[in-house]
Amino acid sequence: MRQLPSAILSALADRRLVARDFLWIVARNRSTGMPESVGFWSDVGSVDAPVIDPETGTDVVRPFHGSGTLISVDPIPLVSTMEVQNIRIRMSQIDNLVQQAVRDYDCKQAKVEIFRGLFSPESRTLVAPAEPRFVGFVDKIDITTPSENEDGGVVLTCASHTQEILRSNPDTRSDASQRLRDPNDNFYQDTAVVGEWELFWGRKQGKIDTQKSSDARLIQKSIGAA
Repeated sequence: MRQLPSAILSALADRRLVARDFLWIVARNRSTGMPESVGFWSDVGSVDAPVIDPETGTDVVRPFHGSGTLISVDPIPLVSTMEVQNIRIRMSQIDNLVQQAVRDYDCKQAKVEIFRGLFSPESRTLVAPAEPRFVGFVDKIDITTPSENEDGGVVLTCASHTQEILRSNPDTRSDASQRLRDPNDNFYQDTAVVGEWELFWGRKQGKIDTQKSSDARLIQKSIGAA
């Protein structure tokens, strides 16, 4: 179950909160290869807002830029399954900071974090650090440069970090790959030659034939009978 701070629960009960979205992108600098971070939010002006770091769970203050930079974020379903969530983020095509993020930086597979901040309409401040609602990576970027009297924009299609859990490992079971992890691990040292070993089993000498399981033999027999 999701746990919310008492300040947010109290303000929600009084029905006096205003929600805003915060977007944090960690892209790659095309020149240096180093990570570059930039933040946007769905309101006006630039703010230094506290958010909860989804990796450490601690409060951090990050700069976010507004004034129409972040137009909309698809609804984010809160689920407890291992299903990969896909969302779209729409941003301004004419903002210089957005242009820098999607053109000057390499956003392919860039890290994306989306937070939901709840503001008090009286003090106009966050009642608690913004909560993380989505963590993932940029899968696709669509930049539309419009003609006269047409709409343009930037759309980021993002996949949640759950895809990393479902990603297959391309590594092979070999002595070389195992020793890359630990030079003293010799578990797979005989993998390439064990199939050629000849062993004695009673009076029989030679390679040991592999036997199919009883279930496999029954299936094969039934197919042959059909």
